[in-house]
Amino acid sequence: MVKLVSKIFTISTVIFIYVMFGNPIIAQTAVEFGQDGKPKHNIFSFRVQFWQDHFKNLKKGAILVDTKTRSLHYWSKNGSEYKVFPTSVPLNKELTRLGYTKVTKKVVGPEWRPTKEMRERDPNLPEFMPPGPDNPLGSHALYLSWPSYRIHGTSDTRKIGRQSSSGCVGLYNEQIEELFNLVEIGTPVRIL
Repeated sequence: MVKLVSKIFTISTVIFIYVMFGNPIIAQTAVEFGQDGKPKHNIFSFRVQFWQDHFKNLKKGAILVDTKTRSLHYWSKNGSEYKVFPTSVPLNKELTRLGYTKVTKKVVGPEWRPTKEMRERDPNLPEFMPPGPDNPLGSHALYLSWPSYRIHGTSDTRKIGRQSSSGCVGLYNEQIEELFNLVEIGTPVRIL
C-alpha cells in the first residue's frame, strides 16, 4: 500500500510540475518496454504507437505525429529507441496536412518567412525574422517535403500541448534539439 501511495504521489507530482511549468526535461521521458515487448512506463499516458502500424521499415528511423493526442513518436533505425514528445499542432483542420512526407533538410537556427496566407490572417507578421530567441521556429527545424511544413522548436512553451500553429509541429527547444540529433535526411514522417 505504501509503494502504491508513493507511486501515485510521484506521478501526480511530476504531472503537476509539467502542467504548471512545462518542464521539458520531464517531458522527454520515453516509453519503456518490458521483456515481453509491452509498454511498462508511459508517464503522460500518450497512446503508445507501434511503428509497424504506420511504416514498412525503419531503414532511416521514423516519425509519427498524432494530431489528436498532440504527440510526436520517434523510432530509431534499429527500433531500440522509442521516444514520445508533447507537441503543438495546427490551429484547425484547414491548416493541418495529413499523410506521409519525409525530412528533407535540417537547420540549426532557422530563419522564418511567414507564408502569404499567414500574413493575410495576421498583417502584423514580419516578412522575415532572423534566427534568435524571438524566432517562432525556435532553435532547430526539420524541413519536410511538403512546402512550408516543418517540425521545429519554440521558445513559447505555452504552445506545446495545444492547437497553436499555422500548420507546423512544434516541440520544446530542448526536445527538437534532441530529435534533430537523432533524425537523418530522408526519415519518413506520417502526420495523422
